Amino acid sequence: MRAWRVHELGDPSQVMSFDEVDRPTPGEGQLLVKVRAAALNFPDVLMAMGMYQEKPPLPYTPGVELCGEIVETGQRVIGGPSGGPGAFAEYAVMDAANAWPVPEGMSDEKAASLYLTYQTGHVGLHRRAHLQAGEYLLVHAGAGGVGSAAIQLGKAAGATVIATAGGARKTQICRELGADHVIDYTTEDFVPIVKEVTGGHGADVVYDPVGGEVFDKSRKCIAFEGRIVVVGFTSGTIPQAPANHVLVKNYSVVGLHWGLYRTKNPAVVGAVHEDLTRLVLDGSIDPLVGAALPLDQAPQALARLASRDTVGKVVLVP
Repeated sequence: MRAWRVHELGDPSQVMSFDEVDRPTPGEGQLLVKVRAAALNFPDVLMAMGMYQEKPPLPYTPGVELCGEIVETGQRVIGGPSGGPGAFAEYAVMDAANAWPVPEGMSDEKAASLYLTYQTGHVGLHRRAHLQAGEYLLVHAGAGGVGSAAIQLGKAAGATVIATAGGARKTQICRELGADHVIDYTTEDFVPIVKEVTGGHGADVVYDPVGGEVFDKSRKCIAFEGRIVVVGFTSGTIPQAPANHVLVKNYSVVGLHWGLYRTKNPAVVGAVHEDLTRLVLDGSIDPLVGAALPLDQAPQALARLASRDTVGKVVLVP
């Protein structure tokens, strides 16, 4: 079979090769799946550069999220490859306990996009931030894969959603996703706008995959007893949360490393998948696939993702 492999750390568009390798053999409790779609995520870029918390031994096949067809049964499932990355290939191995059925009628591309970002958003907004109906939710980078999921999940929860995005194209997408208020951060300062939109109340929950200055400015428009959910640092800068400011303004900063639930509390993943399936079937959420590219264009697809020029999810298909 063909599989992309990273042979040395660096720019993924430069260090990957499309190799002929043996088809993987599933072990006990595992499934061999034919990959029908593999969704890209920013950690794919960071992992190839050696800048992610997970550092698989070289060479490795990237890709942490897929929709696959179980070779033995033909059933479609979603999840991540067993033991870490490995989705950018024609076949992959998945743990049977972590292979979740695709919601009825969902396309391969959308199904591949339902796993990581929607699981992360659901756990972040509900379990970590305890978002309530009627609260104000501020979603940063709302047109991306992580942000687009958070907008839809926030609306499904009954929140008033304020989204930030860069440029006319991305702000329009946020509106189409259901955001109540959209701010173009390339031309506007979101802090006074959030205060104005909320009547001085501020954002009850901030969903922040960006970090850096975005996190620092979010602290200036957080509500009393607000919660800032730290999802990632796509800005490349890890901010510091001054404890005195957290105390004086009486808000919380909560971290979200969703991957830990797979080992620390796996029941959460199953329960969230059930709820996500319900939300898909009732039309409350619908993954935004910005581009579906052939598997042999993986380096170009990762370069597009790294440039932050994409919207929604970028997916590789056979």
